[in-house]
Amino acid sequence: MASKVHVEKLATLTGHRDSVYTLEPAGKEHLFFSAAGDGMVVAWNLLEPETGELVARVNGSVYALCHLPERNLLLIGQNNEGVQVIDLESKKILKSVPLPKVAIFDILYTPEAGKVYVALGNGGVAVLDGETFELQTIIRKTEKSARSLAYNKYTSELAVGYSDHSVQIFDVLSMELKYELASHTNSVFTVAYSPDGKLLLTGGRDAHLRVWEVGQNYTHQGYLIAHMYTINHIAYSPGGKHFATCSMDKSIKLWDAQTFKLLKVIDKVRHASHGTSVNKLFWSAHQNQLVSCSDDRTISVWDINF
Repeated sequence: MASKVHVEKLATLTGHRDSVYTLEPAGKEHLFFSAAGDGMVVAWNLLEPETGELVARVNGSVYALCHLPERNLLLIGQNNEGVQVIDLESKKILKSVPLPKVAIFDILYTPEAGKVYVALGNGGVAVLDGETFELQTIIRKTEKSARSLAYNKYTSELAVGYSDHSVQIFDVLSMELKYELASHTNSVFTVAYSPDGKLLLTGGRDAHLRVWEVGQNYTHQGYLIAHMYTINHIAYSPGGKHFATCSMDKSIKLWDAQTFKLLKVIDKVRHASHGTSVNKLFWSAHQNQLVSCSDDRTISVWDINF
């Protein structure tokens, strides 16, 4: 089965001077942003992948970005400082939103609720007004970091993965806690709803990929030992037929989203992939290209052909 998937490395993007932690889609399918431990936020174009454009530079590492395409704004999680709102046209800081002086691990915007959610290193989820970016409230259910966020537009639910090993499901408007999912045995670094909103996939430091049935009150469907070490990120393909996982074990794996069969392993030996932890993925609708970033300071662009 695995041999039917052809993977080719199209480009290696360099320029960051430290671990690249995050990738964020940028409104058009061939554009995306990256951010790294060097504090640099860079815009890339898959049509001309070799040249990145510096969008912003902050003090300290950046783990989280969030693009608001309809307003051409980029939210940057500045660790220990809060969220910076950048106007991409002028590259000026429109607003700095002070937050508790902790790491910012994820940022999510939901147009339906008109809110921005920020996952904080002190276990809080900060809720900002989506228009003014004023802080409305901080929901804190644990002392351990909130690491990852996912939004289900069909159920109006927000999933949050925490370092206390739990995943908590909130009503996106009221922020009332609806479910607590406790099966992971270590920090949950990534949560992802399937594009149809029917499944929630979760992964993290225990290397287990867990599957939850949203419509059945998040019944646990089972798990796969997906990687040797920490699962850092899960990303669905644009059509939703496949998903990819990446790991601290330096590999990227491609899966069938219906059967959960492993289709392909992308690694250094076979594909000249990353030499250290792969931190984040962006699966673009632009020619089905998969983008990965790593502690090795590079970003790779992959042609995935099923």
